[in-house]
Order: sequence, then structure tokens, then C-alpha cells
Amino acid sequence: MSNTPIITPDYKESTESYRQLIASTGEDLDRPGLLDTPVRAAKAFAHLTQGYHQSIEEVVNDAVFPSANRELVLVQNIEFYSLCEHHMLPFHGIAHIGYLPDGQVLGLSKFARIVDMYARRLQIQENLSEQIAQTIMDVTGCRGVAVVMDASHMCMMMRGVSKQHSTTRSTAMLGEYQHNNQARNEFLGAVPKRQPAF
Repeated sequence: MSNTPIITPDYKESTESYRQLIASTGEDLDRPGLLDTPVRAAKAFAHLTQGYHQSIEEVVNDAVFPSANRELVLVQNIEFYSLCEHHMLPFHGIAHIGYLPDGQVLGLSKFARIVDMYARRLQIQENLSEQIAQTIMDVTGCRGVAVVMDASHMCMMMRGVSKQHSTTRSTAMLGEYQHNNQARNEFLGAVPKRQPAF
């Protein structure tokens, strides 16, 4: 007997979509291992795309504070998980964010929350890097923001070219990081070297 949880209205349509998708493979939706899979998948997908239902105001929650520091602030090794908008397969990795304050700083946990808000949408890595950088620039009014993201993409590893050891690095540079080579080099020199996928 199934222990299927009560499905809220938000999950009904996506649960049915998963039922149809699984059935299209020829699987038996009544076998024990699959009885609750459609609702579990619907809830998982809702979690993985919850960034669509968040606002930057909610995420930052006024955690911008005055500071006289004008030197590089680097928040590194922020893990993230996202879904490729082309194949809806996962990509995951690490984000490094540096910025040059101009009278105020952002609470450190908010960098991870901003990364998660944009990562939990259908994405491509290049746009994800840009969205994070622009948001931090807008929220803090800083002199410059630099973002480096290293990720492994299941759409390259599980299908298509099937290259299991490939990784992708994307960067976004705004403000002083676009024209100040010294600031750019300081940031890039401080960022951990990229690691192989395995």
C-alpha cells in the first residue's frame, strides 16, 4: 500500500506531468518503487526551482552595513546546484565572489543566498555568473564585483559527448574589475585553482 502524502494544489499539475513522463518510458506506475515517485519528483522540482519565487529584497533582508573598508572582500567556495535550461539536467560547482566596498558591506551569508536564489532556476552558467555579479553591485553600491564559477555539467557528462572529467569556468567582472588590472589580478590570484571534476 502506498504512503502517498496529500498533494497540495501546487503539486497536482506537475505530479500528473511526471506520471505521464514516467509512463512514456513504458514503466509500470503501479509497481511499488514508483508509486510515490511522481509526487516526490514534483516536490523535488519545486525545490530546485524555488528561486523563481524569491525576491532579492527577501534574500538580502536589509543586511547591508556601513564600513570604512575599501579593500577586497572575497567569499569563496560557495557550493551551488542548478538545472541546465537546455536539457534540465543538473550542473553543480563552486562560486567565488570578490567585491570592493564603497562605504557599505553585505552580510556574508547573503552571498550564498544570492547564489542559491539564481542557481535554483533554469539556467546557463554564463548567465548565472552575470546575474550574481549585477545583483551584488546593485545591492551594495560597491566599486566593483568579480565572480568566478567552476562547474561540472551533467548534460556533457551523462549524454552527448559524455566527457566525465570536463569542467567549465565562467567569470563576470563589473565596475573597477573591468578596467583595473591590478584589482582584477589580485582577485584572480586569490581565487582557488580550479579542480578536476573527480
